[in-house]
Amino acid sequence: MENELSQMILRYDDIMESNNLMSSQVKEAKRNAELTLDSLRILRSDLSVISKFKHQLTLLKTRNDHLFKAIDSLKDANLLLQREKLLAYNALKKERSTNNSLKKENEILSEHIKKGALLTANSFEARAYKSFLGRKKETRRATKADHIEVNFTLAQNALAEEGEKELYIQIVNPNNNVMADKGSTTFGDSSLIYSSRKTVNYRGDVMDITVDIEPNNNEKPLSKGTYFVNVFHKDRKLGATQVTLQ
Repeated sequence: MENELSQMILRYDDIMESNNLMSSQVKEAKRNAELTLDSLRILRSDLSVISKFKHQLTLLKTRNDHLFKAIDSLKDANLLLQREKLLAYNALKKERSTNNSLKKENEILSEHIKKGALLTANSFEARAYKSFLGRKKETRRATKADHIEVNFTLAQNALAEEGEKELYIQIVNPNNNVMADKGSTTFGDSSLIYSSRKTVNYRGDVMDITVDIEPNNNEKPLSKGTYFVNVFHKDRKLGATQVTLQ
Protein backbone atom coordinates (compact mmCIF):
# COMPACT_ATOMS: atom_id res chain seq x y z
CA MET A 1 0.00 0.00 0.00
CA GLU A 2 2.83 2.37 0.93
CA ASN A 3 4.60 1.51 -2.34
CA GLU A 4 1.49 2.22 -4.45
CA LEU A 5 0.87 5.52 -2.66
CA SER A 6 4.51 6.51 -3.13
CA GLN A 7 4.33 5.69 -6.85
CA MET A 8 1.17 7.83 -7.13
CA ILE A 9 2.94 10.78 -5.50
CA LEU A 10 5.96 10.44 -7.83
CA ARG A 11 3.68 10.41 -10.86
CA TYR A 12 1.93 13.53 -9.62
CA ASP A 13 5.34 15.25 -9.36
CA ASP A 14 6.24 14.19 -12.92
CA ILE A 15 2.97 15.52 -14.28
CA MET A 16 3.27 18.88 -12.50
CA GLU A 17 6.86 19.30 -13.77
CA SER A 18 6.04 18.44 -17.38
CA ASN A 19 2.93 20.59 -17.78
CA ASN A 20 0.39 22.64 -15.95
CA LEU A 21 -2.73 20.87 -17.24
CA MET A 22 -5.31 20.39 -14.50
CA SER A 23 -2.67 21.52 -11.95
CA SER A 24 -5.21 22.20 -9.19
CA GLN A 25 -6.74 18.68 -9.47
CA VAL A 26 -3.27 17.09 -9.49
CA LYS A 27 -2.17 19.05 -6.43
CA GLU A 28 -5.30 18.07 -4.58
CA ALA A 29 -4.88 14.39 -5.51
CA LYS A 30 -1.24 14.49 -4.43
CA ARG A 31 -2.17 16.05 -1.13
CA ASN A 32 -4.79 13.34 -0.50
CA ALA A 33 -2.25 10.61 -1.31
CA GLU A 34 0.36 12.16 0.97
CA LEU A 35 -2.13 12.41 3.85
CA THR A 36 -3.16 8.81 3.31
CA LEU A 37 0.49 7.68 3.22
CA ASP A 38 1.36 9.60 6.39
CA SER A 39 -1.66 8.20 8.21
CA LEU A 40 -0.82 4.68 7.03
CA ARG A 41 2.75 4.93 8.36
CA ILE A 42 1.54 6.16 11.72
CA LEU A 43 -1.19 3.55 12.10
CA ARG A 44 0.39 0.56 10.31
CA SER A 45 0.22 -1.70 13.41
CA ASP A 46 -3.56 -1.57 13.59
CA LEU A 47 -4.97 -4.22 11.21
CA SER A 48 -8.51 -2.85 11.32
CA VAL A 49 -7.24 0.56 10.25
CA ILE A 50 -5.16 -1.01 7.47
CA SER A 51 -8.32 -2.59 6.06
CA LYS A 52 -9.89 0.84 6.03
CA PHE A 53 -6.86 2.24 4.21
CA LYS A 54 -7.11 -0.51 1.60
CA HIS A 55 -10.59 0.75 0.79
CA GLN A 56 -9.34 4.33 0.71
CA LEU A 57 -6.45 3.31 -1.56
CA THR A 58 -8.93 1.67 -3.93
CA LEU A 59 -10.92 4.93 -4.08
CA LEU A 60 -7.72 6.92 -4.73
CA LYS A 61 -6.70 4.53 -7.51
CA THR A 62 -10.15 4.84 -9.13
CA ARG A 63 -9.98 8.62 -8.95
CA ASN A 64 -6.43 8.41 -10.26
CA ASP A 65 -7.54 6.47 -13.32
CA HIS A 66 -10.14 9.13 -14.14
CA LEU A 67 -7.69 11.95 -13.46
CA PHE A 68 -4.89 10.51 -15.61
CA LYS A 69 -7.30 9.63 -18.41
CA ALA A 70 -8.48 13.25 -18.37
CA ILE A 71 -4.86 14.45 -18.39
CA ASP A 72 -3.95 12.12 -21.27
CA SER A 73 -7.01 13.31 -23.17
CA LEU A 74 -5.99 16.93 -22.62
CA LYS A 75 -2.45 16.12 -23.76
CA ASP A 76 -3.77 14.56 -26.94
CA ALA A 77 -6.05 17.53 -27.52
CA ASN A 78 -3.14 19.90 -26.88
CA LEU A 79 -0.90 18.02 -29.32
CA LEU A 80 -3.65 18.16 -31.93
CA LEU A 81 -4.05 21.91 -31.34
CA GLN A 82 -0.29 22.38 -31.67
CA ARG A 83 -0.28 20.49 -34.98
CA GLU A 84 -3.25 22.49 -36.23
CA LYS A 85 -1.56 25.70 -35.10
CA LEU A 86 1.61 24.73 -36.98
CA LEU A 87 -0.37 23.86 -40.10
CA ALA A 88 -2.29 27.13 -39.87
CA TYR A 89 0.95 29.08 -39.36
CA ASN A 90 2.58 27.42 -42.37
CA ALA A 91 -0.54 28.05 -44.47
CA LEU A 92 -0.60 31.70 -43.36
CA LYS A 93 3.11 32.06 -44.10
CA LYS A 94 2.62 30.56 -47.56
CA GLU A 95 -0.40 32.82 -48.17
CA ARG A 96 1.57 35.90 -47.12
CA SER A 97 4.41 34.89 -49.40
CA THR A 98 1.94 34.40 -52.26
CA ASN A 99 0.27 37.75 -51.51
CA ASN A 100 3.65 39.53 -51.45
CA SER A 101 4.55 37.91 -54.75
CA LEU A 102 1.20 38.88 -56.28
CA LYS A 103 1.56 42.42 -54.91
CA LYS A 104 4.97 42.74 -56.52
CA GLU A 105 3.64 41.33 -59.82
CA ASN A 106 0.71 43.77 -59.69
CA GLU A 107 3.07 46.68 -59.05
CA ILE A 108 5.21 45.66 -62.03
CA LEU A 109 2.11 45.16 -64.20
CA SER A 110 0.69 48.55 -63.11
CA GLU A 111 3.99 50.19 -63.97
CA HIS A 112 3.99 48.54 -67.40
CA ILE A 113 0.38 49.61 -68.01
CA LYS A 114 1.22 53.12 -66.87
CA LYS A 115 4.14 53.28 -69.28
CA GLY A 116 2.06 51.69 -72.03
CA ALA A 117 -0.66 54.30 -71.55
CA LEU A 118 1.68 57.22 -72.25
CA LEU A 119 1.00 59.35 -75.31
CA THR A 120 3.55 58.75 -78.08
CA ALA A 121 4.26 60.48 -81.37
CA ASN A 122 6.35 60.00 -84.50
CA SER A 123 7.08 61.40 -88.00
CA PHE A 124 8.32 64.79 -86.79
CA GLU A 125 8.99 67.34 -89.53
CA ALA A 126 9.58 71.09 -89.64
CA ARG A 127 9.57 73.34 -92.70
CA ALA A 128 9.91 77.07 -93.22
CA TYR A 129 7.37 78.83 -95.46
CA LYS A 130 6.76 82.21 -97.01
CA SER A 131 3.11 83.28 -97.25
CA PHE A 132 1.79 85.36 -100.15
CA LEU A 133 -1.84 86.11 -100.98
CA GLY A 134 -3.16 83.25 -98.87
CA ARG A 135 -0.70 80.80 -100.31
CA LYS A 136 2.46 79.46 -98.76
CA LYS A 137 5.64 78.34 -100.39
CA GLU A 138 8.41 76.34 -98.75
CA THR A 139 11.72 78.17 -98.52
CA ARG A 140 15.19 77.61 -97.13
CA ARG A 141 15.99 81.32 -97.11
CA ALA A 142 15.94 82.80 -93.62
CA THR A 143 15.12 86.30 -94.88
CA LYS A 144 12.08 85.04 -96.80
CA ALA A 145 10.59 82.67 -94.22
CA ASP A 146 7.73 84.19 -92.20
CA HIS A 147 6.59 81.06 -90.32
CA ILE A 148 7.64 77.53 -89.49
CA GLU A 149 5.25 74.63 -89.91
CA VAL A 150 5.61 71.67 -87.57
CA ASN A 151 4.08 68.29 -88.44
CA PHE A 152 3.94 65.10 -86.40
CA THR A 153 1.65 62.13 -85.78
CA LEU A 154 0.15 60.97 -82.51
CA ALA A 155 0.38 57.18 -82.44
CA GLN A 156 -2.53 54.82 -81.85
CA ASN A 157 -2.74 53.67 -78.23
CA ALA A 158 -5.74 51.80 -76.84
CA LEU A 159 -4.33 52.10 -73.30
CA ALA A 160 -4.00 55.88 -73.36
CA GLU A 161 -6.71 57.89 -71.65
CA GLU A 162 -9.00 59.54 -74.16
CA GLY A 163 -9.89 63.23 -74.05
CA GLU A 164 -8.30 66.62 -74.51
CA LYS A 165 -4.51 66.68 -74.65
CA GLU A 166 -2.46 69.84 -74.46
CA LEU A 167 0.61 69.71 -76.68
CA TYR A 168 3.45 72.24 -76.46
CA ILE A 169 5.76 73.05 -79.35
CA GLN A 170 9.07 74.72 -78.61
CA ILE A 171 11.35 76.14 -81.32
CA VAL A 172 14.85 77.14 -80.28
CA ASN A 173 16.57 79.53 -82.72
CA PRO A 174 20.28 79.57 -83.65
CA ASN A 175 20.88 82.07 -80.80
CA ASN A 176 19.56 79.48 -78.31
CA ASN A 177 16.42 81.51 -77.57
CA VAL A 178 12.85 80.26 -77.83
CA MET A 179 11.31 81.65 -81.01
CA ALA A 180 7.77 83.09 -80.81
CA ASP A 181 7.95 82.99 -77.01
CA LYS A 182 4.39 82.60 -75.66
CA GLY A 183 5.43 82.42 -72.03
CA SER A 184 5.96 79.41 -69.80
CA THR A 185 3.94 76.69 -68.15
CA THR A 186 4.75 74.71 -65.00
CA PHE A 187 4.52 70.98 -64.36
CA GLY A 188 5.38 70.26 -60.73
CA ASP A 189 8.99 71.36 -60.29
CA SER A 190 9.55 71.75 -64.04
CA SER A 191 8.79 74.74 -66.26
CA LEU A 192 8.63 74.96 -70.02
CA ILE A 193 8.95 77.99 -72.30
CA TYR A 194 6.96 77.26 -75.44
CA SER A 195 6.35 78.69 -78.91
CA SER A 196 2.84 77.32 -79.38
CA ARG A 197 0.23 75.34 -77.48
CA LYS A 198 -2.31 73.13 -79.22
CA THR A 199 -5.22 71.26 -77.65
CA VAL A 200 -6.41 68.12 -79.43
CA ASN A 201 -9.23 65.69 -78.68
CA TYR A 202 -7.42 62.37 -78.63
CA ARG A 203 -9.50 59.17 -79.03
CA GLY A 204 -6.74 56.60 -79.04
CA ASP A 205 -6.43 56.56 -82.84
CA VAL A 206 -3.69 57.84 -85.16
CA MET A 207 -3.90 61.63 -85.38
CA ASP A 208 -1.89 63.89 -87.70
CA ILE A 209 -1.03 67.26 -86.17
CA THR A 210 0.04 70.44 -87.98
CA VAL A 211 1.02 73.64 -86.17
CA ASP A 212 2.03 76.94 -87.85
CA ILE A 213 4.28 79.11 -85.73
CA GLU A 214 4.94 82.70 -86.70
CA PRO A 215 7.93 84.50 -85.20
CA ASN A 216 7.41 87.69 -83.20
CA ASN A 217 7.94 91.00 -85.01
CA ASN A 218 11.28 91.60 -83.30
CA GLU A 219 12.49 88.23 -84.62
CA LYS A 220 11.91 89.10 -88.27
CA PRO A 221 13.65 88.45 -90.53
CA LEU A 222 14.72 85.10 -89.18
CA SER A 223 18.39 84.46 -88.53
CA LYS A 224 20.39 81.98 -90.54
CA GLY A 225 21.17 78.68 -88.86
CA THR A 226 19.49 75.62 -87.43
CA TYR A 227 16.16 75.77 -85.61
CA PHE A 228 15.53 72.94 -83.15
CA VAL A 229 11.92 71.87 -82.70
CA ASN A 230 10.73 69.99 -79.60
CA VAL A 231 7.23 68.64 -78.94
CA PHE A 232 5.98 68.05 -75.37
CA HIS A 233 2.95 66.57 -73.71
CA LYS A 234 2.96 68.10 -70.25
CA ASP A 235 6.60 67.85 -69.11
CA ARG A 236 7.35 64.78 -71.23
CA LYS A 237 9.15 65.18 -74.53
CA LEU A 238 7.40 63.31 -77.35
CA GLY A 239 10.03 63.94 -79.98
CA ALA A 240 12.10 66.48 -81.88
CA THR A 241 13.22 67.59 -85.33
CA GLN A 242 15.06 70.52 -86.89
CA VAL A 243 15.16 72.79 -89.91
CA THR A 244 18.17 74.74 -91.25
CA LEU A 245 17.75 78.12 -92.94
CA GLN A 246 20.38 79.79 -95.10
